[in-house]
Amino acid sequence: MTFTISTPTTIAPAPIPRDLDAEQQRDIERFEIAIKQFLAGEISDDVFRVMRLNNGIYGQRQGGTNQMVRIKLPAGSITPEQFDVMAELSTEFSRGWGHITTRQNIQFHYVQLERIPDLLRKIAAVGLTSREACGDTVRNVMACHLAGACPHEKLNVTPWAEAVYRHFVRNPLGQRLPRKFKVNFSGCSTDCGQAMFNDVGVVAVTRPTSDGGIEHGFRIYIAGGLGATPHPALALEDFTTREDLLPTVEAVLRVFEQTGNRDNKLRARLKWVVDQLGIEEVRRRVIKIRHTLPGSSTWPGGIPPEVTASGDEAAGVNESADVTAVGQGVRVDLNVTDPFRKWELASVIRGVKDGTVSAVAYAALGDITADQFRELANIQRHFKADVRLSNRQNVVFRGITESELPELYNMLNAIGMARPGAELARDVVACPGADTCNIAVTQSRGLASAIGEKLEEEGLAEVGGVRINISGCTNSCGQHHASDIGFFGAERRAHGQSLPGYQMLLGGYVGQEQIHFGQKALRVPAKAAPEAAARVIRRYASERAASETFQSWLARSGGAGVVAEALRDLDEVPLPDVAPDFFVDYGETGPFTGEVGDSECAV
Repeated sequence: MTFTISTPTTIAPAPIPRDLDAEQQRDIERFEIAIKQFLAGEISDDVFRVMRLNNGIYGQRQGGTNQMVRIKLPAGSITPEQFDVMAELSTEFSRGWGHITTRQNIQFHYVQLERIPDLLRKIAAVGLTSREACGDTVRNVMACHLAGACPHEKLNVTPWAEAVYRHFVRNPLGQRLPRKFKVNFSGCSTDCGQAMFNDVGVVAVTRPTSDGGIEHGFRIYIAGGLGATPHPALALEDFTTREDLLPTVEAVLRVFEQTGNRDNKLRARLKWVVDQLGIEEVRRRVIKIRHTLPGSSTWPGGIPPEVTASGDEAAGVNESADVTAVGQGVRVDLNVTDPFRKWELASVIRGVKDGTVSAVAYAALGDITADQFRELANIQRHFKADVRLSNRQNVVFRGITESELPELYNMLNAIGMARPGAELARDVVACPGADTCNIAVTQSRGLASAIGEKLEEEGLAEVGGVRINISGCTNSCGQHHASDIGFFGAERRAHGQSLPGYQMLLGGYVGQEQIHFGQKALRVPAKAAPEAAARVIRRYASERAASETFQSWLARSGGAGVVAEALRDLDEVPLPDVAPDFFVDYGETGPFTGEVGDSECAV
């Protein structure tokens, strides 16, 4: 696919970022007044819902004034002071722990509505906001967790993600969109940031110049999405210059704002605009708007000040070192018994030019307790490390020296976060599910724990190169479509009763500027899902050739349908009086009911 579209050559200085602190304080004051008016019955639930969501606040299925607060961390970056505040929020406002999401946010549940302004002021004091973390807005801008510390990257996309975040937060263009709008950055084609299923996915690339040099820029993909109807992101053009990055993202947003479906939320994402107009027409409109943006009073062209201030040079490669492979499908073999060496093999990424390394701290199910938050802050201060949250719900320490690794391991081990998890089967990803979500059908977190326990029991937890993702409904907040083994929750009926069930998918993959959505294998009762996952992993581990990926093994084995044939017995539901637990979901005590509430967060 080749494009010959010309772009404006005049480069003007990018606008100075707005004073987020002052605007944030005004946001909080307005929201505090709105809460009082809502509780007094002076404004309707429909009006308040828009304000609540735009401030990053979701209702919970428990009802009443129980709320979930989602805090944005652009590019997943976090500081020791912010970790400390997370510890405070955990105990003062929530249930003793917080949750890392698959979009590099941190969420707290069971926050009482009238207390939210106090929480918002605490996060504002350390430079954070929940503004537009929810609702029909530009959501948290993500980036690869290794951005700026990866030997494979073409550019450090961290400041670019920060620039996009700053340009669009509170921007009038993004306040009442047809639906949510997600932006994601990856520093190279490996796509650890998962650009290929976002509304705008940005991948750093290079191209040769006429004088024999190399120009750094981006390849932008648009209209990707998961949800009940997944859609792969499609390339906008072959190459987008650094100066045109922000204008291009804004042009895509403007096309979406103008053409998105405002009458049917289920068909309102950008992927449905492409379905209706066709990708060529969407490309034409985006490029046309980009050409006119230099006339805008807020033209975002040029190199953003965030990039100018910090630079975007790639980390570079240490040619004398072994460069760690990254991305989905990476084979990790733990052929040692020493706990430190196991962690090192699974969790340490080497190969950057300055000789430092990155190391993953494993947060099971993305949960971090108040004590762990405090100790993570202390560890970060001790090593003066750069820290990022990953889209697999873990914590990544960067800029660590080789000699510091044993001490880092010991400090993480003391707080239960040194278990080898990165790219191993035990690192199961799950959405919050029916624990708190209004539209979840099943307890996805409960299943994730049960699968983890099953894999540990059978010695399969440390099989490398296989990812498991779980969602409590079809909407793919747990990103089940993009994993090697995926599950999404659904109500089942057998013997005249409802029971929790899951659809199992196999073969999802995102990487190398490609995405393959998992194919349906079979439906299973929730209580049979751990055995289904264990059987597939056991077979993969025993049959794979040297360095063979799950994708390759699955294709060689005949695909999802053929592999599923060996699991058919797991779809049998025993009689209620024989196995009553089949009719009770994980973590529940009473009979399963498939009741769901109004959707506020469908993907």
